[in-house]
Amino acid sequence: MNLKPLFDRVVLKNIKQKNMTKTGIIIPETVGDEPILAEVVAVGPGGFVDGNEIKMYVKVGDKVITSKYSGTEVKCDGVEYNIVRQSDILAIVE
Repeated sequence: MNLKPLFDRVVLKNIKQKNMTKTGIIIPETVGDEPILAEVVAVGPGGFVDGNEIKMYVKVGDKVITSKYSGTEVKCDGVEYNIVRQSDILAIVE
């Protein structure tokens, strides 16, 4: 099954990161409100949303940063994805 986002939505797959202190202590994912690094796996067509034209700036394969609690989490074929609006993406990582 494939996810095909509508309008200004973007499907993201989280990239697992090991959060570690300078002394080598691993911090669990459940601690803190740090932003999430993710990879774009699908992009909606953009178009008109609430009367405003939305141009899509991200593309499949981009690495992006989103806030921890943005979007909707879904599970498809055993893989977890997050569907967000393009405006919920904070930055593209180059």
